Amino acid sequence: MYTDLLQPSASGLLGAADTWVFVAVAGTAVLAGAMVQSTVGVGLGLVAAPIITFLDPALMPGAMLIAAALLPMLTLLQEWRHVDWGGVAWGLPARIPGTALGVWVVAVLDPRALAAVVGAMVLAAVALSVWSFRVRITPVSSMVAGCLSGFAGTSTSVGGPPMALLYQHEPPERVRATLAAFFLFGVTVSLCALGLGGQIDTRTTVVGLSAIPCVGAGFVLGNVVRRRIDAARLRVVMLSVVTVSATGLLVHAALG
Repeated sequence: MYTDLLQPSASGLLGAADTWVFVAVAGTAVLAGAMVQSTVGVGLGLVAAPIITFLDPALMPGAMLIAAALLPMLTLLQEWRHVDWGGVAWGLPARIPGTALGVWVVAVLDPRALAAVVGAMVLAAVALSVWSFRVRITPVSSMVAGCLSGFAGTSTSVGGPPMALLYQHEPPERVRATLAAFFLFGVTVSLCALGLGGQIDTRTTVVGLSAIPCVGAGFVLGNVVRRRIDAARLRVVMLSVVTVSATGLLVHAALG
């Protein structure tokens, strides 16, 4: 019964006989994304969302949001002293209208169209990450970033880039801690909204919970990596991988 819930649906890239291939590939993607995020502050959705959507778009964004909830908790336990609570206080209320719009998008789009949205969101996030212009952290910029993050996070599970762009020139520990605080509250709001909208079913919940050990392992590895590998080099590799994944996702969505 449990393995039946992990079986990829017909809308995905894999066939029904490939349950354990799905588990292995999805688990590896989540682990890699969690490792990147615990190193640079963002990355779980960027790395894992395109791959999960490739494998089974019906799971998005609920399964990713459920799995992602653990990572900010672990980060805050480790670095809570570095949180910019002022920015969080302005950004979180603005996430609510963005979340509402994201729930509507998930409700009206079929899995193939949602796959295209995920691909486009990821490529836009990569472009913004490469285009490193500086945005001052003010109440207005925090609210704009919060609203955009709510929409992107709820509709595609890739909600980190707007806030990451805002904080990209801050010290690394401040970036990780502040984004973690925002993600923790934001993911909770998004999951509640999707649940009320009927967009999270039993299978989505089981798959999301099954990925949590991979998130924990990625957090531990990320702590090791950030002490040994240059974060800028890791960021380049991550952006290259997700660009290829997102482009492939758009092609797959276009060709069916």
